Amino acid sequence: MSDQESNEAADPTSRERIEALRKSKAAMRQGGGEARLKAQRDRGKLGVWERIEYLFDEGSFVEVGGFVELRSEHFELGKKKIPGDGVVTGFGRVNGELVYLAAQDFTVLGGSLGEMHGKKVATLLDMAIKAGAPVVMLNDSGGARIQEGIGSLCGYGEIFFRNTRASGVIPQISVIMGPCAGGAVYSPGITDFVAMVKGTSNMFITGPDVIKTVTGEEVSKEDLGGPDIHMGRSGVATYIGEDDESTLDWVVRLLSYIPPNNLETPPVVPPVNRLATSPGGIADLVPSNPNKGYDIHDVIDQLVDAHSFLELQEEYAPNIVVGFSRIDGISTGIIANNPKHLAGCIDVNASDKAARFVRFCDAFNIPLLTLVDVPGFLPGVDQEYAGIIRHGAKLLYAYSEATVPKLTVILRKAYGGAYICMCSKHLGADMVVAWPGAEIAVMGPKGAVNVIFRKEIAGSEDPAEAARQKETDYIETFANPRMAASLGYLDDVVEPGQTAHVIRQYLWSLSDKHQERPQRKHGNIPL
Repeated sequence: MSDQESNEAADPTSRERIEALRKSKAAMRQGGGEARLKAQRDRGKLGVWERIEYLFDEGSFVEVGGFVELRSEHFELGKKKIPGDGVVTGFGRVNGELVYLAAQDFTVLGGSLGEMHGKKVATLLDMAIKAGAPVVMLNDSGGARIQEGIGSLCGYGEIFFRNTRASGVIPQISVIMGPCAGGAVYSPGITDFVAMVKGTSNMFITGPDVIKTVTGEEVSKEDLGGPDIHMGRSGVATYIGEDDESTLDWVVRLLSYIPPNNLETPPVVPPVNRLATSPGGIADLVPSNPNKGYDIHDVIDQLVDAHSFLELQEEYAPNIVVGFSRIDGISTGIIANNPKHLAGCIDVNASDKAARFVRFCDAFNIPLLTLVDVPGFLPGVDQEYAGIIRHGAKLLYAYSEATVPKLTVILRKAYGGAYICMCSKHLGADMVVAWPGAEIAVMGPKGAVNVIFRKEIAGSEDPAEAARQKETDYIETFANPRMAASLGYLDDVVEPGQTAHVIRQYLWSLSDKHQERPQRKHGNIPL
């Protein structure tokens, strides 16, 4: 006999109670009511339960704390009590794997966060940490519930504390599916990934009205904290979806690359063949002229399983590319200079972007593949004033700290401090190989000759010819990987066409890598 049939067979009093419970739960799913739900849909947004049903495997979601209500009676809040208090929490399966969820319901008091709302989310995070499973947080809220005063602030604090405890222990994904303002932005700021929805989501500490009052500046919500701002300028957003559905699809894909917690290894899927190369092979994709740009994405596609590269923050600091891929079915983090933008130089934003990605991969046991074609750190007064020393040190720190398998391929240029910080042997790389034309030196030929032979060139009969000759000599000495290989700083010099095979061999050999760090409470990364 099924549970349903058993309930129907109960005595009349029990049947009445069961029917009342069903009606109560059905009403709870209506949130703030049909009118507000319609307004939500009219803005191009799904209702909270529609989002949940879209994200989770059919019938797998289990709600927790659905009957929780606010406690405050101030400002007639008691008359607005609705079960759930504006947030749905629970767990279910995404592609068969356990995932925890906290989803704000904008139809209930604008999704505002009060004491019990915050307590529900904090409890959900505690559950996820204990279970060792990822958390997805769907943010759609007007911010703190002002009527609850410090109770609302307490709720935020409890969430931030748990976000921090969970960091590096379980993956945390924030999805901004509406407004996210004031203190609410700091939970996404702590989490590992932040997705936003085009046209309906925004994030900012202080809104346009407050800014106008305090500074006199006039700005729209979109220009202040819309998805394009946080993808292209602030670097807060990891991904922008066209609508709720495509954004949740991205979350599902992202989860397929990462393990449920820091004690497990990433998922492995059946290997997929690489994309077909051009007639001349992968070498044709990288111009031999070191001053000519190209798109590193074309090279990545030739080294990883077909269609497996999932780029993150693609519009932020495009001079460096980061993302997840699969190599022989194994999840792998990719970090690559992109000569198509700023000649592949490393700047303040690129340093931050790459360092945080390296640290995530290391925390969750995901191997790293670094593709190097870098002329150096971006020069300029603005970069120095912005703290390129401190920001560049973050990347050095992140690679040095990482104990996962670290594989590096030098495709073309690797100059100066940028050579060191792009996962060189000196930072503990397990494999460093270079292509035959790789240039590994302190700086490029023109700059080096100008420093070393300035007086000699100036005193010659034909300075221009003398400079050209010195540059030729410098290129013959350094525009190849022989010196680095002779000193043991390269494990091999490989043909471009053999690169994918070499990477796979090393990745296989390092599958059981184990490295202990010195005991300490934690390091002090140059934030």
